[in-house]
Amino acid sequence: MEKILKEETTDLSGYLNMELLRFTTAGSVDDGKSTLIGRLLYDSKSIFDDQYEAIKSSSEKRGEEYVNLALLTDGLRAEREQGITIDVAYRYFATPKRKFIIADTPGHIQYTRNMVTGASTANLAIVLIDARKGVIEQTMRHAFIASLLKIPHIVVCINKMDLVEYKEEIFDKIQKDFEAFAAKLETVDIRFIPISALLGDNVVDRSKNMNWYQGPTLMYLLEHIHISGDLNHIDARFPVQNVIRPMRTEYHDYRGFGGRIAGGIFRKGDKVTVFPNGLSSKIKSIDTMSGSLNEAFPPMSVTLTLEDEIDISRGDMIVRESNLPQVSQEIDLMVCWFNQRPLQINGKYLLKHTTRESRCLIKEIIYKMDINSMHRMPDDKSIGMNDIGRIKIRTTVPLFFDSYSKNRITGSVIFIEEGTNETVGAGMII
Repeated sequence: MEKILKEETTDLSGYLNMELLRFTTAGSVDDGKSTLIGRLLYDSKSIFDDQYEAIKSSSEKRGEEYVNLALLTDGLRAEREQGITIDVAYRYFATPKRKFIIADTPGHIQYTRNMVTGASTANLAIVLIDARKGVIEQTMRHAFIASLLKIPHIVVCINKMDLVEYKEEIFDKIQKDFEAFAAKLETVDIRFIPISALLGDNVVDRSKNMNWYQGPTLMYLLEHIHISGDLNHIDARFPVQNVIRPMRTEYHDYRGFGGRIAGGIFRKGDKVTVFPNGLSSKIKSIDTMSGSLNEAFPPMSVTLTLEDEIDISRGDMIVRESNLPQVSQEIDLMVCWFNQRPLQINGKYLLKHTTRESRCLIKEIIYKMDINSMHRMPDDKSIGMNDIGRIKIRTTVPLFFDSYSKNRITGSVIFIEEGTNETVGAGMII
């Protein structure tokens, strides 16, 4: 019995320590996003038999000729009735190589805000293209948003290759068209895979119908793409979430600062500075539930103790003394607006940045983006729901931040309507 428990604990420990990949799917309506995710889950043996039987039965009742794997992710009744995705659907699964969190985002232009929400934490974006339609306006819109959100990797899946007789020349043309457009984007790592989500070609198993394609399958790419280097390991940033005082005899004088590392590497003995008070000290220990560490890095959650007694509370930030963030109340950022009420010049909102809260005033709308053409519209000062634009704000207290391009955690903010406590916008600091 003891041996079995030990083996189960070891297996669970291995699972918890597996690397996590967050990815999002994007594409035009009916390009097959939900079907692709269903195929990934089914072919990787990540759904139970009763789940498969349930969607098989549902497909038969709907009079469909095949098992509609999209039903695995289209959870809302309106989505199932229309055969489309409306809200962001999150799914979790794992293989022996990695754990995954999928954000299945809507394809409609009126749900741009949903895509921004789903893609904000993604390591990778899958952009689907219907092989019959090629690169369309919606394709460019989603690729632009993925680039704006600084998603490091984009995988372009040319879907429904079975409907174009698996022709290599069609795949090549779509790849060239997308690469011509992508030259304007900031994303460096863009890869192309010809697939059929419905039939499973090149999703988990290699396609026998496209011998001309010598690249990896989608699942192989998801399992092996290098993401640990995407995190900022240079600029040490530790937003304090909580002050830990155990109030127990054995830890009578213990005072630690808990949080999740947002960037850089912290080591025992490092000289650090605390914002906003600007006082300096050295790291005395780096503690976890499993014991003390000599160093910690993102995205680890740890507790830091310092050699000196410094007044630190939630919302403060611990950084390395030789590498300081920007500090300002005047902030320039790109914003995606979520609310039906437009962004108001001179409007006042609650602002959340890492673990810090403040109030802010909208000073200026510099321009609005045409997310179809990627052109700036400086004469259009209206930013409504699903719009993206560049603005300037002033906060009531200084924020300590990096540009979004350097650090997606310390470079992002959300806007909250104080009266309703509703999140009305998301910002990326320039």
